[in-house]
Amino acid sequence: MAVVLRLARAGAKKKPYYHVVATDSRNPRDGRFLEAVGAYDPNLNPAKVEFKDDRLEYWLKAGAQPTETVHNLIKRHKRAAKPAA
Repeated sequence: MAVVLRLARAGAKKKPYYHVVATDSRNPRDGRFLEAVGAYDPNLNPAKVEFKDDRLEYWLKAGAQPTETVHNLIKRHKRAAKPAA
């Protein structure tokens, strides 16, 4: 079973909201998932990105492959969370 981290769409028409989920790669986009590890709201300015950091690290260490979009969201989240030096 190949586990991937990807976006599952929620929200209303023209008002998307996404959950970042760990799921089997064979499942449909909004189908069954193993665990929700974060959320992404592109409707806000700037867009809001949240992750359960401990669960995100668990899935990445377990070998889950993030999609390109989720990988970019993870980088953005880590950049925002890094304290200013």
